[in-house]
Amino acid sequence: MNLIKRLKYDIANIIENDPAARSAFEVIILYPSIHALLAYRIAHSLYIKRFYFMARLISQLARFFTGIEIHPGATIGKGLFIDHGMGVVIGETAEIGDNVTIYHGVTLGGTGKDKGKRHPTVGDNVTIGSGAKILGPITIGNGAKIGANAVVVDEVPSFSTAVGIPARIIRQRPKTIIEISEWKKKSMYNEMVI
Repeated sequence: MNLIKRLKYDIANIIENDPAARSAFEVIILYPSIHALLAYRIAHSLYIKRFYFMARLISQLARFFTGIEIHPGATIGKGLFIDHGMGVVIGETAEIGDNVTIYHGVTLGGTGKDKGKRHPTVGDNVTIGSGAKILGPITIGNGAKIGANAVVVDEVPSFSTAVGIPARIIRQRPKTIIEISEWKKKSMYNEMVI
């Protein structure tokens, strides 16, 4: 998917999920999430071509202007919405699926103990509350919710809710056929929007 199509998708996702967003123009001009994502997408394309210095320069300039730090080595799907954004940190080996919502002060970071893959993998349609810290090469399953200020150092299964320090699963339930159908329908709709 090219840069313009991804940007259109990201803007549409923000408008759909943020009741304060009134128009695409407003999102493009006023939302630091879009500015950080655009810088990330450019920096990431340079990073995979091994222009590491230029990639990091772009990401650091974006951090200066938006307060959102996304390492250009991270892998981010379509439709990431970073609401308010200030203080968000996404590490080099982090992987983020499609249609993820992250609130301010979230860290997808390492523990300092791992080599190679050091950062979390976040599935599709995940919501991460303000101030949450997700640390290490763990997986957050599709449709999971992470509570505000949670510190997550263990796997979180799909369609679960994790809260607390350290985070614990407070709600885990299999989705009903109707809920799965609605989730798939939303995913299919998002594919068609592209």
